[in-house]
Amino acid sequence: MQLFSLDQMLPADHRARTVWAYVKLLNLEPFYADIEVTDHSPGRSPAAPEVLVGLWLLATLDGISSARELARRCETDIPYLWMLGTVTMNHHTLSDFRVQHGARLERLLVDTVAALVDSGFVPLETIAQDGMRVRASAGSSSFRRKPTLEKLQQAAQEHVDRLRREAESETDRLAGDARRKAAAERAARERQERLDEALRQHEQLSQQREQRKKGDGQTTRVSTTDPEARKMKMANGGYDPAFNVQFATDADSRVIVAVDVTNGGTDGSELPPMLEKVRAHYGTTPAHALVDSAYATQESVTTAEINGTKVVSTMPRASQLLENGKDPYSRQ
Repeated sequence: MQLFSLDQMLPADHRARTVWAYVKLLNLEPFYADIEVTDHSPGRSPAAPEVLVGLWLLATLDGISSARELARRCETDIPYLWMLGTVTMNHHTLSDFRVQHGARLERLLVDTVAALVDSGFVPLETIAQDGMRVRASAGSSSFRRKPTLEKLQQAAQEHVDRLRREAESETDRLAGDARRKAAAERAARERQERLDEALRQHEQLSQQREQRKKGDGQTTRVSTTDPEARKMKMANGGYDPAFNVQFATDADSRVIVAVDVTNGGTDGSELPPMLEKVRAHYGTTPAHALVDSAYATQESVTTAEINGTKVVSTMPRASQLLENGKDPYSRQ
């Protein structure tokens, strides 16, 4: 048996050491401000924010987004054990920290990439963009037309009003009954809010279809459980409620520099907003954008080049052009 310390087992040039050195230079006072001290009630000492920030930064570099997977690595992988020292960690603590400080962590990651851009490690000379369809939690049967949405909205409003009247009556003042009715009223109110959002999304989607001249608003359907989801063609060849997740990556360092989630069924209009997000985050305009033919619409390419980005794209397949009545050998 040979005994080694974690510090001896971790190579001197391992990136976990670089991440930890970087985290120690950060101002983490906002994370400490949320920690409460209790003098007369039981509790346990919280994990130091720099340990949690360091773990999530290292996990991000390793392509880990799951709190459970990160917790598993904290039990088996030397870099994560080294960063923990003697601190124990479970997936609840990791997940709660990410949820509670989601906006701060995102800002921290953006600032980190901005620092890498400023130092030249991420040149942002060329970005590559692509998207993936992510299945929404809505079921296909939850999509409804406008008349049905209006009936459901009216029924939900009547249900909320009835519950409110019952809660205000003198006979329902008992604590247990009041809590039950409050929970029922909250659930009804949340359903009404989803239906209101579904009607709003229906109007927006109908206007988009009218602009594309694809039928009238009576054929437009919107989900009552996830109004922002859209039916999209998935990798299995079928159509499911989904979202379109877009990624922009620096072509030299392979660092993801921007992420966006949309409900666009195609990628034709997703390039200009992503380039604008990169400019807003890092104050620089990429010279080139690498995309596939789905992004290479005339409007998107024109907008990108006006703003200083040259688009490098594959060409549409000849069969696709022929289906649309276009000459595949003409200038595109």
